[in-house]
Amino acid sequence: MTSFLCYDRIMKNNHIEHPEDSILNGNLSVLDWFVNDGYISTKIDGSPAIIWGTNPKNNKFFVGTKSVFNKKLIKINHDHRDIDKNHQGKVADILHKCLDNLHPTTRIYKGDFIGFGGEFTFIPNTIEYDFPEEINQEIIIAPHTYYIADKDLRDAVAYPLEYELESDDNVFYWNPRVTISSDRDSITEKCNFARQIATLCDFVDDKKATRIKRQLNTCIRERIDIDDISLEALAHDNNCDVNVLRLWKLVQSIKHDMFEYIERLDDVECYIDDEECDHEGYVIVNEFGTFKIINREYFSCANFNRAR
Repeated sequence: MTSFLCYDRIMKNNHIEHPEDSILNGNLSVLDWFVNDGYISTKIDGSPAIIWGTNPKNNKFFVGTKSVFNKKLIKINHDHRDIDKNHQGKVADILHKCLDNLHPTTRIYKGDFIGFGGEFTFIPNTIEYDFPEEINQEIIIAPHTYYIADKDLRDAVAYPLEYELESDDNVFYWNPRVTISSDRDSITEKCNFARQIATLCDFVDDKKATRIKRQLNTCIRERIDIDDISLEALAHDNNCDVNVLRLWKLVQSIKHDMFEYIERLDDVECYIDDEECDHEGYVIVNEFGTFKIINREYFSCANFNRAR
């Protein structure tokens, strides 16, 4: 496994892609990603994302949200006055607590905010997390990324956090452990078949791929079955080769098969509307890319309905 793998996609568009979506423009690297070992982490459904560390521009400690990386309206908070100026409501309350409790560090970290201490149960976004015992620290954060920036946060490069941050009296760092089997012969067979299908495909350009992704995501969120009839309709609507969409469907099924090889090692129970569920998903990083393994049919729909 290679350490210090760069999250190029995260820094460019702040978004980790689904494996099946990456195939539409003919990029077959995801098929190598499926079958090669890498670093796997749990995707936590926290909110908001908290960024903290030392600002390379002035060597001062700061806290913030993803807006610290904005190109124009930059919101970096070195003190409580900055927070009051840049944020309001619940986000401001969270950042005030973070500024009071996160220890200064020479690095820059990113983690999902889970909640304030003194409870067993937390619902930071859609998923309810039930811990086996009360968390007594002031704040709970699930760290997952660190950044290296030379002179300016806007030029920061993100890397997967492949070690655990040690909790202290003020902050509980939640690092749910997970493992994946290296013996994935059935995945290899399906990926080889996908490569054969790819030779029959007339792939689309990036602009059309973006449009198709939006349409597919709408179908998933609204629980519309994406069968062959739906794929043919999408192909007709976008004037594209239906084989590309059939390959998308095949890669989606390979992603679903990956869950069989993943094993959770934590003891936190997860629920949505009192129904027990798994974690939102997992992120795997290796030399062929960074992608997330999520049951979109379940979690995307749940997130959409919650927002609505």
